[in-house]
Amino acid sequence: MTHQTMDRNALAARQGERLLAALRALLGRNAFYTRKLNTARIDLRRLRLPEDLGRLPFTTKAELVADQEKHAPWGSNLTEPLNAYTRYCQTSSTTGKPLRWLDTNESWQWMLDCWKDVYRAARVGVGDRVFFPFSFGPFLGFWAGFEAGSQVGLHCVPGGGMSTHVRLTTIADVQPTIVCCTPTYALRLAEVAAEQWPEGALAASSVRALIVSGEPGGNIPATRARIESAWGARVLDHHGLTELGPISFECWESPGSLHLNEDAFICEVLDASTGEAVPDGAPGELVVTNLGRHASPAIRYQTGDMVVRRSDVCECGRTFARLDGGIRTRSDDMVNVRGVNVYPAAIESVVREFPDVVEFKAVVTRAGALRHLNVDVEVTPGAPPGIDVQLAYRFREALGLTTPVAIVPAGSLPRFEMKARRFVVEG
Repeated sequence: MTHQTMDRNALAARQGERLLAALRALLGRNAFYTRKLNTARIDLRRLRLPEDLGRLPFTTKAELVADQEKHAPWGSNLTEPLNAYTRYCQTSSTTGKPLRWLDTNESWQWMLDCWKDVYRAARVGVGDRVFFPFSFGPFLGFWAGFEAGSQVGLHCVPGGGMSTHVRLTTIADVQPTIVCCTPTYALRLAEVAAEQWPEGALAASSVRALIVSGEPGGNIPATRARIESAWGARVLDHHGLTELGPISFECWESPGSLHLNEDAFICEVLDASTGEAVPDGAPGELVVTNLGRHASPAIRYQTGDMVVRRSDVCECGRTFARLDGGIRTRSDDMVNVRGVNVYPAAIESVVREFPDVVEFKAVVTRAGALRHLNVDVEVTPGAPPGIDVQLAYRFREALGLTTPVAIVPAGSLPRFEMKARRFVVEG
């Protein structure tokens, strides 16, 4: 289990040594971070890590996007000559302009090694057949999971270029034991299976677990419960970023929390307004430094993910810190509606309490100086009347907002394969 059971003090010392070595290696070679370190007057000869970690400057996505605009198309955060890079990915652009990311063979292998920890924690190994029903486009998605699976002896089945119906047929034919997809697409597959397969057929399939990623649904209890009920299988969450790699994973023994892969990353939880560290149990922003993706590093990267950390030893024996409840929300997802801070995850938490709601869309509009939230829902055929009234009541309870809810015709709301865009801000 590499260093996953190491004493936390020893782990921190090891992280500091690795980061200092990485900084020395990129200084003068990586133009982006050479400028940042020089501007911050960082003298590596006097830097003591992890004690001096807070002296290193933060990195933001906006900063990286601006760098790529100035040094188009790749930016200057490249430690190696351009001809050494072999892999291209880009962010999904849910919060702005896409960010391009390049990897060398060596840095890509580091990513694959991180994904192997995701599999180990989920008890996935030789003999498992893993189905990947996603588009295999430039979004990082499950690319690393697919290639890492082959390296550890999993039977990996690609599902790109298929309709949802064909993917379900593939599940029936090749009988995978594991499915890797977004929570949204797990629900979409279940929705179509309910229309086309005999009742209970999906829950009786060969699938014993789903590894989900890409959005917060995997750690929303009502969404997780709906997926597990429809599939008759365990849901295990995982989260990462294109700019950083596979940061965290859920172990089999501790559902509902995410282990930070502290063998590969330094993970801080900081007060978003002051930048100071917060104690375990207090909410803060996750700030991450990768320790092995040296060709395109990210140092003290402000993820925008709001989390609550715990550092007690897990039942699985890992000493890696955990995110209690996974990723709670994202700071840049918040919208103030008539004086109330509203997050997409809070809306989904309410909607998923109602099993007859098939799909939903939340729209924030502006009338004058005030914003308003409206929610459209599709419901199952034969759903009992009054779901719209009940939902509006629950929104009032959970959010403190009067939220109009409308039942719309079946099939009128969009469906998603990758990250869902159910929360739309129009003003």
